[in-house]
Amino acid sequence: RIDVALDDLQVLEDEGIVPSKWQDLPAVMGNTSAPVTAAVSIRPVLGIVLTQDCDAVHSPDLTLAEVSEFNAVDGGLKDLTEGSEKWVRKILQQAKLNQKWFYLPRNPSIGFSRAMAADFRSTAKVSRPDLEAMREKFRIARLNDIAAAHFRERLGEFFRRYPHDEWYSLTKEELQIYRKHAGEVLPFPWQE
Repeated sequence: RIDVALDDLQVLEDEGIVPSKWQDLPAVMGNTSAPVTAAVSIRPVLGIVLTQDCDAVHSPDLTLAEVSEFNAVDGGLKDLTEGSEKWVRKILQQAKLNQKWFYLPRNPSIGFSRAMAADFRSTAKVSRPDLEAMREKFRIARLNDIAAAHFRERLGEFFRRYPHDEWYSLTKEELQIYRKHAGEVLPFPWQE
C-alpha cells in the first residue's frame, strides 16, 4: 500500500529531494503527463483481487482490495469475543446490512490468526504481470466456489448502491424521532 500526502510530497529532482505540494508541481500546473518521481511510504498489506476473471485476462492492471483485521475495517464488533454467540449473530446481521466489506474468517493455516475482512473502500491498482510473477510465492488462498459467488455479489452491491439521505421519506414528526438516534440532519423542504 502506498500512502501519499498530496500536501507534503518529497519530490526527487536533480538538486535532491524537494518538498512540494501536488498542486504546485509543473506536471500538474502544465497539465502534462510527465511523470513525477517522489519518495513515498510503502507498507506491505494483504489484498484480494477485485477485477473480474474475464477482465483480468486482458487488462494490464488489476484492482485489489486491502485485507485487514476485521475490527480495523468494522469496529462494531471490537467489544465482542471473536467466535462467541454474540459475535456470530452480529457477523450474520452485518453481512446483510453492511456492503463495504467481505468477511474472511479466522484461518491459522493461511496466516489469519484473527477474523479478517476485504475492505472495498481501500483499493490499489497493481500491474497484472507483476502480480502474476509473485503469485506462486505470495498467494496464500483462494475463495471456495460459494464464497467466490458471494464475494462477487457483495462487491457488485458495494459499487451499485444508490447514495441517498435515508431520512428523505420521513414526515416532519418521524424526522424528529430519527434525530434522537442519528443526530442533527438537515431536513428536506417537505419536512420543515
